[in-house]
Amino acid sequence: MNIFLFTDFGAGDVYVGQVKGVIAQHAPGVNCIDLLHDVPVFSIRAGAHLLAALAGRLPPDSVVLAVVDPGVGGRRRGAVLEAEGRYFVGPDNGLLSVVAARARQRRFWHIAWTPDRLADSFHGRDLFAPICAWIAGGAFPEPKLAPVPMLDVDLGGEELAEIIYIDHYGNAMTGLRGGGLARDARLVSAHLHLRYARVFAEVPEGEAFWHENSLGLAEIALNGGNAARKLGLVVGQHVMTVVSS
Repeated sequence: MNIFLFTDFGAGDVYVGQVKGVIAQHAPGVNCIDLLHDVPVFSIRAGAHLLAALAGRLPPDSVVLAVVDPGVGGRRRGAVLEAEGRYFVGPDNGLLSVVAARARQRRFWHIAWTPDRLADSFHGRDLFAPICAWIAGGAFPEPKLAPVPMLDVDLGGEELAEIIYIDHYGNAMTGLRGGGLARDARLVSAHLHLRYARVFAEVPEGEAFWHENSLGLAEIALNGGNAARKLGLVVGQHVMTVVSS
């Protein structure tokens, strides 16, 4: 099994290396792959929809450590989700729930184990990383888990009509799945009314448009430029679709 890391820790900060160190200690030789460490900080809802978009591209025997956890150290519980043969480990705060809601087959556990050393503010390293390592290493930690019928926090499987991620090019991904949108629809946000184009080359340089990106999400982009900067787009900004008459 491979372990994929999906966090808001920041790729250049001090946290990711510590998580990888714990995984290496408990599961030496298991591949540990950075999926994303720039999930919008504190944004559980955006993270949940990003995770759902990325999950279907992962091998079916993957283990995903998913952490966007502004309530770390509080009353929220740790959870393990098995969905379509993939395991997801993280806080039960809604982050795993969109994946769960869209899965045909799923099982849930709460983490009933407390390690000897548990930093109140770093459950990703001390609690979730060992659980991921044991699963990926082939020793499912059943004694440390308690089966439950559902997650505590369920955001549902509906699409999210908001901007959920802006990449370094300035492309703004939404929580709307592009395959379900009519190609004559306009994507509307604030003062913007953007038409569809299949690829960047189908619009003049400097023109904004929307397209279905490689994750299957509707995305606002700008040919040859930074859409977020030019159009004033931010994570959490509402979007909607209007079909041309």
